[in-house]
Amino acid sequence: MKTSLLAITILLAVSAQSQVRISDLTTYPNGTPTTLTGYGLVIGLAGTGDGSKSTFTPQSFASMMKGFGIEVDPSTLKLKNVAAVMVTCEISPGSRIGSKVDALVSSLGDASSLQGGTLLRAVLLDPWRKPVAEAQGPLSIGGFNYESSGSRLSRNHSVAGRIPGGIVLLENMDPLPAPSDTFLLNLMKPDLSLAVRIVEAINSKFSESTEVLDPATVLVRIPADLTTTTQRLSFQSSVGDLTVTPAASDRIVINERTGTIVVGGAVVLMPAAVAHGNLTVEISNRAGVSQPEAFSSGQTVVERQSRISVENAGFGLQEFQGVASVGDVARTMNLLGVSPRDMIAIFQALKEAGSLQAELVII
Repeated sequence: MKTSLLAITILLAVSAQSQVRISDLTTYPNGTPTTLTGYGLVIGLAGTGDGSKSTFTPQSFASMMKGFGIEVDPSTLKLKNVAAVMVTCEISPGSRIGSKVDALVSSLGDASSLQGGTLLRAVLLDPWRKPVAEAQGPLSIGGFNYESSGSRLSRNHSVAGRIPGGIVLLENMDPLPAPSDTFLLNLMKPDLSLAVRIVEAINSKFSESTEVLDPATVLVRIPADLTTTTQRLSFQSSVGDLTVTPAASDRIVINERTGTIVVGGAVVLMPAAVAHGNLTVEISNRAGVSQPEAFSSGQTVVERQSRISVENAGFGLQEFQGVASVGDVARTMNLLGVSPRDMIAIFQALKEAGSLQAELVII
């Protein structure tokens, strides 16, 4: 067994000169989506379903079969092709009966894979426990998981998947209220400089009709000559289509599970000196056969022999020159030839030393 490092990709943030629509940076009042949750069964799995430890799966299956007039004893069921799952989604306000959205399906028990499975009809409840939608259909997991004789080959996460358009809405969601004389734009991420830019963009188009209330809220006044609901909604849509230049991010976001590092465009690295070592431990096993002497009463014995090696590699004290761009940060790290996990440790140490002028977020 040899410990391996994650393959981490550095994604550089989009240029700070990019124009973004106001509607993509803000939400309108009462525009919060409703979260729906349901419980269901996935069938048709190739022996990768829930095992004996997931006692609720046979109970759910027996209850379902009872609805079809078939009585079964849950204690006698061994359902290797069935898995219990939770189904979740978000419904936008104003959605109507018949609207379809994607379903996120996640395993509840000890199933090893949902590949090739089909979700049976599952009822979804809103936060007030009211049934408002149902889900059904074949899963797409975007990966695989194969096991045989102790060997395993897997790609991505195989116990969670999606059903495109698998949820059908059975109830109308509360519509967005029609604006009266004013409406609010709520910034998804409070930022005073961005709020000011939004106000400037709207006022340059609609003549001083907007003001900043706080870093998260912008008040927009509707022109008095717009009297009908259609006109007011059209004005609201026009405001959302205006574009602004958002402030460059000063964050470095690290996700060790997926192997991703995202560096914001406003990250600055002050001069520093760094030394880092990397300890690698390799444990290898091989089987050895011990044969008894001829004509003796001994038996052939298989012995497991282990070999352990330790390697300590790294680089000496290296100087980081001050850099002020995302590209410079990436080039500096790549020139040192550090591994992905070392890169995460270096970012954390630079932050503690005060050299990394950025917010470090680990998710």
